[in-house]
Amino acid sequence: MSKSTATPQDLEHLQETPLLTPTDLKQEATRDITGAMNAILADVFALYLKTKNFHWHMSGPHFRDYHLLFDEQGDQLFAMTDAIAERIRKVGGTTLRSIGHIARLQRVSDNDAPYVEPEDMLEELREDSKTLASRLREAHGVCEEHEDIATASLIEVWIDETERRTWFLFEASRRRDSTGH
Repeated sequence: MSKSTATPQDLEHLQETPLLTPTDLKQEATRDITGAMNAILADVFALYLKTKNFHWHMSGPHFRDYHLLFDEQGDQLFAMTDAIAERIRKVGGTTLRSIGHIARLQRVSDNDAPYVEPEDMLEELREDSKTLASRLREAHGVCEEHEDIATASLIEVWIDETERRTWFLFEASRRRDSTGH
């Protein structure tokens, strides 16, 4: 049936028809992995936007360094989004459809403050990144439970990248200790 010959009822029926992506995973596995990964995807989008917010609103003596750091980290986060969404589809699930959907699933808190001190930006992004790494480990457990090796493998890379971002944010915010180190 082509769109030109379809009735409004035909189109409505097509919109309600589930996507049946071929997978050898059981229905329960698809449900669990999709749920875990959609929550991760929402968190990554929320953290991406927070990182870009801080990038856009950075000021102070370390402006250039932090501005570039946040831009680089935002690019890394955004690069994860398509791979996560495509993996959800490959296992037979459906993924996020809107900003509202992201808002309903995200666990990363927004920061709408009109001004945030640069040190507070570093700390907030560092803590959010640590939490994201923990949630990625939880999602990895779901994948292991259902023997979804491919998603688990991707998650391992994302954990490493997230830990690297956490480390950079930590090092950028360190103060010399009392011994001068």
